Amino acid sequence: MPFEIIPPGTRIDFIGKRRIAAMLSLAVILASLIAIPLRGIQLGIDFAGGTEVQVRFEPGVSADEGSIRSIVSGMPGVEDLSVVRFGEMEDNEFLIKFRGGLDMAPEAGLDALRGAEEGFTGDLEQPEKGRPTAEAATGDRVVAIEKSLAKDLGPLTVQRVEYVGPRVGAELRVDGLKSLFWAAIAILIYITFRFSSRFAPGAIIAVIHDLMITAGIFVILGLDFDLRVLAAMLAILGYSLNDTIIIYDRIRENMAIRTTYDLPEVLNQSVNQTLSRTVLTSGTTLITLSCLLFLGGEMIRPFAFAMMIGVAVGTYSSVYIAAPVFLWLQQRYGAPGAAPGTEEPRSAPAPAPVRIDPVAPQPRPKRGRGRSTKRRPKKRR
Repeated sequence: MPFEIIPPGTRIDFIGKRRIAAMLSLAVILASLIAIPLRGIQLGIDFAGGTEVQVRFEPGVSADEGSIRSIVSGMPGVEDLSVVRFGEMEDNEFLIKFRGGLDMAPEAGLDALRGAEEGFTGDLEQPEKGRPTAEAATGDRVVAIEKSLAKDLGPLTVQRVEYVGPRVGAELRVDGLKSLFWAAIAILIYITFRFSSRFAPGAIIAVIHDLMITAGIFVILGLDFDLRVLAAMLAILGYSLNDTIIIYDRIRENMAIRTTYDLPEVLNQSVNQTLSRTVLTSGTTLITLSCLLFLGGEMIRPFAFAMMIGVAVGTYSSVYIAAPVFLWLQQRYGAPGAAPGTEEPRSAPAPAPVRIDPVAPQPRPKRGRGRSTKRRPKKRR
């Protein structure tokens, strides 16, 4: 007997709970909108500009996030400091992120950075107005941070340094929004040609719903938006669309077969028929993303976390957002009598009566005047 997670013949009333699901989605979106003015949108260095430094202390050095933060936070030109452990405990690596442009590092601040360690001399490129370039100022800060940490905590090595200017961050932010917009337009065109114009709005609303919920959870939790999260959102867009298309395809098949059925019943039947496939696909994807989240390290963790939210919400929206939107459009704008569920099913027209000509009476055979050949029995005397 084959193993089946969802037994055949399952009948769950998904469409009947569509109003409860809509209220739940609206509550999460409203909570995220309220959190924006309270917590703000935490843009990562990729979008807001700033510096990211990865350092590794030598074995035996006792260092933690709190001690590093207390040392670096008091240095000039460092704002919105973030310190997180990178990798395992025994690796003794930390990721230091901070924002700061040239307006936060004037000459006086650079002089203070130079004095962080006696004997430090820097050769900075000075422009015409006497202010350092962004790269020179960032390099000056990194050197000062390295020397201050080495002096107070112990020997260390700078593994990598990444700097993104505010102008580049703004361009990346605009380009990311454009990519999401054009992807949504491409989905709208594809669904229109693949199915019909009545299916397309549901798919678009479901995709927008998934992105809003994912972004809203990041805002509520105060997590950073960076290029890794943007890549996850583009992947979520494609994953949610794939699940929606599977359900839409089954809806179209059932509507063609059972045109006299009530449309909510057709939608429920279609969702239940694809439920086993949906659970298996989403379940295996979530298992893989869980491995990336807990075992993949700090660099891949934001991507994996955003993808886990998107896969769960995308599965939910394919059932409770895309299908109900299609139902609403059919009931409101469907052609009279053209789609099931728009009106009471009409009885089939009575077949035209078949005209049957009466059978003409057959003429009786005429008796001949001649003598009959049949011999009559003789009477016995």
